[in-house]
Amino acid sequence: MPTPPYLKQFPDENGYFGKFGGSFVPESIAKAMQEINEAYDLIAQNSDFIAELRKIRETFQGRPTPIYFAHNLTRELGGAGIYLKREDLNHTGAHKLNHCMGEALLAKFMGKKKLIAETGAGQHGVALATAAAYFGLECEIHMGEVDIAKEHPNVVRMKILGAKVVSVSAGAKTLKEAVDSAFEAYLKDPVNSIYAIGSVVGPHPFPKMVRDFQAVVGFEAREQFMKMTGELPDIVTACVGGGSNAMGIFSGFIDDAVELVGVEPLGRGSGLGEHAASLSFGSEGVMHGFNSIMLKDSKGEPAAVHSVASGLDYPSVGPEHAYLHSIGRTKVAAISDEEAIKAFFALSKKEGIIPAIESSHALAYALKIAPELKGKKILVNLSGRGDKDIDFVVEKYGYGEAF
Repeated sequence: MPTPPYLKQFPDENGYFGKFGGSFVPESIAKAMQEINEAYDLIAQNSDFIAELRKIRETFQGRPTPIYFAHNLTRELGGAGIYLKREDLNHTGAHKLNHCMGEALLAKFMGKKKLIAETGAGQHGVALATAAAYFGLECEIHMGEVDIAKEHPNVVRMKILGAKVVSVSAGAKTLKEAVDSAFEAYLKDPVNSIYAIGSVVGPHPFPKMVRDFQAVVGFEAREQFMKMTGELPDIVTACVGGGSNAMGIFSGFIDDAVELVGVEPLGRGSGLGEHAASLSFGSEGVMHGFNSIMLKDSKGEPAAVHSVASGLDYPSVGPEHAYLHSIGRTKVAAISDEEAIKAFFALSKKEGIIPAIESSHALAYALKIAPELKGKKILVNLSGRGDKDIDFVVEKYGYGEAF
């Protein structure tokens, strides 16, 4: 009997990818997590749900998003061909809407009235606010003060869409604290609300659920790449914070002989607190309801992290990424703030595409390795556009004259 495809095997019924994953939550919400899991398993088999989600993707989101051959950068580097999966052209400007529309549709099915979530760069917040408006639900987004200042355009968008934006002033005032705050808000009313997690993290079933909704990116990309080139890419790469966009595109190629590379934020350097490269420098640990690889301080608590990209500054990583890396199926690279910003300007000036700083990490990795890989093809998941970042970038780096 043939081995089932990877996506049919993982996670197991308890939400584990090997030893990573699971559900480590207070008893007060364990039942709620189980109800979400049961509801998701039910609708995932429902042809009406699947048909509605497909219609939403086609008529509202603008899917499928195209693959673009970056001809100018490829010519300039003189090595591997560089291709971009254009998730920046997905409605709201990033991949996040793929799972937000699915989570909101699930919430509607379950009779929930309110969506609660965290956001770092603001793309998940904007996507969830959009989904809430579409389905007629309330929406509450928790965001760190630091990120609110950096990502002001997205804060404005969330408010215009009708969401309540909660400013989080605890700790480092970034993504981890936003998750903490959103969880606390959800605990107050799990009956009428649902916590729509923004990545492949959190307690089971969220890593599985978000991956499944994001897998459309990989399935589209595989078919498109074959049609464009007659073969599969040699390397598929994506940025990894929590890891939703990476798991999305990896899902389409995971059973193929294709190299999968997750690119983490090296920030200002390899010292603790200078980066957010969990897989590169972390160890096993539990936070936010799941077991994975995380960055820890001297007390074993989640460490302070840094990245120029607000969507990547998280001290852990999705459990599926931890598992795939542990068995050698995926590779991990790390890109510094400076390298990411250099790539941001390179794509903007050479191809006329302004990328999100998060996505610029994966692009920077492709630009770094391409010159030595003549004849190869690299597919980069361009997970978001950079409109949200331009004020911050110009204030800190000007118009790229130094790059």
